[in-house]
Formats: sequence, C-alpha cells, structure tokens
Amino acid sequence: MDRIQQINEFLSKTPGDPFLSHALALEHLKIGDSLKAKTIFEDLLNAHPDYVGSYYHLAGLLARLGEKEAAVEWYEKGIEAAKKAGDQHALRELQSALEELIY
Repeated sequence: MDRIQQINEFLSKTPGDPFLSHALALEHLKIGDSLKAKTIFEDLLNAHPDYVGSYYHLAGLLARLGEKEAAVEWYEKGIEAAKKAGDQHALRELQSALEELIY
C-alpha cells in the first residue's frame, strides 16, 4: 500500500485530523500533484487555522505556482497564527520566506 492510500485509510478513521491532512498534502507534493496538495492545505487551514506548520508549505507552493498575491496572504496569515501560538521558530521562517518573496 502506498503512503497516500495509508494516510487516506487513517483519515477515514479520524476524519479532519490536521496532522494526517498535512501529511497527505506533503505526499501529493512529492508526486507532483500540486493542485491536490493546494486544496488539502487550504481545507486544512480553513478548518484548523492554528495548525501553524501548514502555512509555510501552502504559501511556498502558491509562490511556486506563480500565485504571488495568494502566497503573501497565506504567509501573513501564518505569521499571525505563529504569533498567537507563540511559535518563534515558525514565525521567523514565515517572515523570512515572506521577505524573500516580496523583495
């Protein structure tokens, strides 16, 4: 059984699990299915805006897809979520990625 099948099986038992959704999106990125990964990340963050780790991946994906404005928006949302969570490491990564994208 491949990893995507495994994760989907786990998700069928615990739907909406943000860790599993994040893992599923990353697996789709690995196989080059960017649009599926984008949808999963967006759904995940709309349902779990406190899941800080996914903002970096979604915004970076959007930047690679040429969707700069959307990428900036998601980096900014991630920065706010990281501040709220007190996650300094994620905050620095998100700020750095945003600055690199803008400048």
